[in-house]
Amino acid sequence: MTAHILTVDDSASVRMTTRLALSDAGYTVTEAVDGLDGLAKARARRFDAIVTDLNMPNMDGLKMIEEIRRLPNCVGVPILFLTTESDAALKSRAKAAGATAWLTKPFEPAQMVKLVSRVLGR
Repeated sequence: MTAHILTVDDSASVRMTTRLALSDAGYTVTEAVDGLDGLAKARARRFDAIVTDLNMPNMDGLKMIEEIRRLPNCVGVPILFLTTESDAALKSRAKAAGATAWLTKPFEPAQMVKLVSRVLGR
């Protein structure tokens, strides 16, 4: 069975790049346009992993991660933080919120696939 990944980003081009990289690697991808949309989709079903941006309207990635970590159906789901930010303090906040891994934009599609594969234990 293929893993189902939720990607959350307000940029249509980043969502497209992420979707293509992951679907080409055999993953099923569901997209969300911001943190609120991502949270709603995470409430509706369990994903095998989540890839989220930090800076988004309506709800940022940190707040979304905090909320997702409170959902019983999301216990243990790896969350990959995808952002242009590389500040060590922000990385610490993301980890404290529940992020599993970090990938800085711009990214190589193969790099994302490798990281998703690793957090999924494959």
